[in-house]
Amino acid sequence: MSRALFKQKIGKGITRPPGNSEIYGDVGFRFFSIACAWSIILLILFILWMIGKQAIPAMEKYGFGFLTGTTWDVNKQEFAVLPEIWGTLYSSILALIWGGILGVTIAIFLTQEFIHAKVASVFRLTVELLAAIPSVVYGLWGIYVLIPLLRPVAHWLHEHFGWFPFFETELGGPGMAPAALVLAVMILPTVAAISVDAFRQIPAKVKEATYGMGTTRAEAIFKVLLPTASSGLLAALVLGFGRALGETMALAMLIGNSNQISLSWFSPANTLASLMASSFPEAGGVEVQALMYAALVLLLITFLVNLGGLYIQQLTMRKFEGSK
Repeated sequence: MSRALFKQKIGKGITRPPGNSEIYGDVGFRFFSIACAWSIILLILFILWMIGKQAIPAMEKYGFGFLTGTTWDVNKQEFAVLPEIWGTLYSSILALIWGGILGVTIAIFLTQEFIHAKVASVFRLTVELLAAIPSVVYGLWGIYVLIPLLRPVAHWLHEHFGWFPFFETELGGPGMAPAALVLAVMILPTVAAISVDAFRQIPAKVKEATYGMGTTRAEAIFKVLLPTASSGLLAALVLGFGRALGETMALAMLIGNSNQISLSWFSPANTLASLMASSFPEAGGVEVQALMYAALVLLLITFLVNLGGLYIQQLTMRKFEGSK
């Protein structure tokens, strides 16, 4: 059908066929979108190539022992990152436990009609603003506010429960507990925002049926709504864990930068990110290659965690959409 005949049939005021400029604009926008998408993939590959190229000499020299050794000695040219891997995972898990519980609780508070919807939106905006605070500010807050507050509590716990591995050392200043607490605050916006969305995706008829059976609000939340939103909540926790793994500046200021493996919450430790942040300015030669190797290890851990989070998100979407 010609364009003139099409206009005669449907009328000018209702609709019209696209003009040449619109067709070319759509085609151009399509190619622009494809180019932007591929540029992300190419950028990731370029980063991996640049880091991997510098890390190869260290990978050939230290091999798998780089992941299982505990010594980082520049003078002896001995490099291994097991304490840093332990510190990265341990601090992130502690932050996930503390920040995850608080984030899911906030999501319940905002979505289950404990407060008016307008007040809930103000609370949510306030929580989300936590993500806008620079990590160096969190670090300073941890040094000047959190550590002095924690010190008497840590001293009491060590004095009365020092036999327990978590409290076997005293808090002398920077350590695992203040670092993990600050991390918990930093992942709070991610966990709370995704958890709120997970609760809001629950069909209203599920909630109505639950209360129609005579359940209390607590029973409805713990026995019906939490299990129903479990996939979304799990995705929130996994993405929050991925956020905690890559944090650098706040941890470098608060964790103590000590090359040791300990269960104690009050002993200093180190992470891969803080190791790189503190060592790179004065590194050279073999140490730079070892730091690049450590960066690859951190990238691998972060990619695996985020891929797991995306997979869980896909499962959640399929569940709510009813597709397999």
